[in-house]
Amino acid sequence: MADEVLSQFQQKKEAEKIDADRKFRIGIIGTGGIANAHCGAYKDMPDVEIVAGADIIPGKADRFFKAHGLEGVHTYTNHVEMLEKEDLDAVSVCTYNTQHAVCVIDALKRGIHVLVEKPMSVTTEEAVEMMRAEKESGKVLSIGFQPRFDGNMQMIKKIVQSGTLGEIYYIQTGGGRRRGIPGSTFIEKRTAGIGAMGDIGCYALDAVLNAVDYPKPLTVSGYTSDFFGKNPKYNGADAARFDVDDFAAAFVRLEGGIILDFRISWAMHANTPGDSLILGKEGALRIPSTDCWNGSVGGPMTLYHDVAGRQTETTIPLVPGTNLWHGKIRSFLDAIKYNRPSPIPSSQILYNQAIIDHIVKSAEVGHEIPVVIPEI
Repeated sequence: MADEVLSQFQQKKEAEKIDADRKFRIGIIGTGGIANAHCGAYKDMPDVEIVAGADIIPGKADRFFKAHGLEGVHTYTNHVEMLEKEDLDAVSVCTYNTQHAVCVIDALKRGIHVLVEKPMSVTTEEAVEMMRAEKESGKVLSIGFQPRFDGNMQMIKKIVQSGTLGEIYYIQTGGGRRRGIPGSTFIEKRTAGIGAMGDIGCYALDAVLNAVDYPKPLTVSGYTSDFFGKNPKYNGADAARFDVDDFAAAFVRLEGGIILDFRISWAMHANTPGDSLILGKEGALRIPSTDCWNGSVGGPMTLYHDVAGRQTETTIPLVPGTNLWHGKIRSFLDAIKYNRPSPIPSSQILYNQAIIDHIVKSAEVGHEIPVVIPEI
């Protein structure tokens, strides 16, 4: 029976061919840690030439490209100057969170395609402004959720979309670390804007919301705390500058009568805030928790369903790992090359961002609030 059930969700692979006759001219805005993954993936693409980069710290971009063995890359300390002087097809925006919106909008207004790192932005309003610029430019804007290209994440959506679970009515999602507060620009509002929610919570939300086709969020009752981040006992010298969330939880009502129960953590006195669950009227799916370094699945999933009147559990084996960054970068480039829709569209991630933003707003006022999203 297990093999019979699993056969419904088998994935088929097709060989990929890349036409390298014309090379994409790529720029990278922000040359911090995450830019290394972008640069490495671009270097593996035969139809890409990295021609420019910008970072506000003098000399940082030069050192970055030298470390990657790239010569002749034009570097700038101002992304606007780079966008004006360089003939670019596309850019990766790898800055800290609070600069995502301005860099994306500036690039789109100059007719340049954009791949922006997660989270999409800090606020709902910023995300809306980014989408307005996208609409006016007609260019591709893709959001950096590489777990979408993981076979296990895709399996979650396949199972839900197959109808095996029936009508979905409740989702629990999240994850987090017992100890795992990052440093650098992640822990200050002036650079990050949001903490654990923007770093790893957005992945947990995307894993389940993508599976149910991203219903619109209607209301949010949210909670955030910073007990560990501000305590030198757990965060050392960084505690003095910590002013974002290290834990968050929320109860979200979605269109279609779905309830979303969300919790995420950088630090807590527990190993996990719980597995993810997708409950439907005909079955349920348990997704083992993970520390959410990259939104991955923590182990084999379990499908709960009835077979011939008997309560049955089917184990969904893990799909072998693939190069998620290759999928993320390649899908972005192919959307440009073949005039395809954005592989990770802003219209979906807007709802992801709105949930996070309204958790912050709800936590501030201490009660449930309606989700308000301006017209695009």
